[in-house]
Amino acid sequence: MRETIDLLRHERRARVFFLALAQSALGTGAGYIALLLIAESRFDSPWAVSLVLIADLIPAMLLGPIFGAAADRWSRKRCAIVADVLRVVAFAGIALVDGFTATVALAVLAGAGTGLFTPAALAGLPSVLDDARRTPAATSLYGAVADLGFTVGPALAAGVLLLGGPETLIWVNAATFALSGVLLVAVRFGAAPEHPSGEPRPSLFAEARDGLRATAGAPAIRVVLVASAGALFCAGMFNIAELFFATDDIGTTEAGFGVLVAFFGIGFVGGSLAGSKGGAAPLLKRRLLIGMFVLGVGFVATGLTGSFAIALITFMIAGAGNGLLVVYERLLIQHSFPDSHVGRVFGIRDALTAWSFALAFVIAGALVTEIGASAVIAIAGGVALLVCAIAAVVLRGSWTDPDDTGYLPAEPAVVAPTPRPGDPVLRG
Repeated sequence: MRETIDLLRHERRARVFFLALAQSALGTGAGYIALLLIAESRFDSPWAVSLVLIADLIPAMLLGPIFGAAADRWSRKRCAIVADVLRVVAFAGIALVDGFTATVALAVLAGAGTGLFTPAALAGLPSVLDDARRTPAATSLYGAVADLGFTVGPALAAGVLLLGGPETLIWVNAATFALSGVLLVAVRFGAAPEHPSGEPRPSLFAEARDGLRATAGAPAIRVVLVASAGALFCAGMFNIAELFFATDDIGTTEAGFGVLVAFFGIGFVGGSLAGSKGGAAPLLKRRLLIGMFVLGVGFVATGLTGSFAIALITFMIAGAGNGLLVVYERLLIQHSFPDSHVGRVFGIRDALTAWSFALAFVIAGALVTEIGASAVIAIAGGVALLVCAIAAVVLRGSWTDPDDTGYLPAEPAVVAPTPRPGDPVLRG
């Protein structure tokens, strides 16, 4: 926590950046509730709600490497601002239209904005700082702020809904993205990575393929990305089952469910902020695996309990594991790749995460009906623990040296990583 406070005290550009992120994250959390309500009220079908939610994931699922390549090709600041503009247009459109096809199409557009923003913001994050040694603190704060929006945003949504309908919430969400874009215009960050002079620039698709080859040429990161996607698939199953677990299995109210979600969010923020010190490669790997293990334990314990009071604790434990997993995965990506490729790796990571959640949304619904929410959550925890054990064995020989990047070029065309001066994530 001390590193995070130090970051906000001394990094003026970072303060503006995180202000933009925080208020748009709150809007996103509130807008998620509004999107559910709009889909349910307009189309009165669970499948319609599912399609609207999955539509938001489709761009990252299909175009994640392309979005990452864009973040490595052009100004990351401009990419982030364009992403905000796309989301303003999308949510304003959702507030204005009524048709199902148009609503789904605009949800896809909003997902495209998010799919572009995430790799651009994460890849450009070190350039927001005057002191690169604060990169781990900024990375951990990014995750904490983003999840805080999904924790606090729904509570704010309840207040707004007392004054207006879900369309009002959607307009508020669009306004937060507009304000984010305006704030980011004033921040100096995210210049496009340098391209070797005299060499022809390949196409965007060729650079996306180069990012895939670079990721394939990093065996350790490949394992981390796949293992993380597996763990987040389990988290997606938990997300589908948690409401039914709260209302049916432990007999709490919808308000009680909201409290459980808030405790999960508290744990997530705490886990994210735990990464603010960064560290050398062996420490990053160890804490990534600890996060995966804690996530699995939290899910198993949740599935086995029948008590609301105990569930508060197990939700918070699972949230802490989720936060640890996400922040240390991001730190390992920053550690393992040069600035010229890091956006593409984050784009690939987002694509895998989107596929994991989409599959979980489809599978978990059927499983909850067949075996119940508690069983689904316990199984998800068991699978997460299995994924953690396999990853620990496979990664046993990787990142044993603090200077080891775990990066092995797949083809000569892929540029080998070079240290970024002053970055403690590279050198511990």
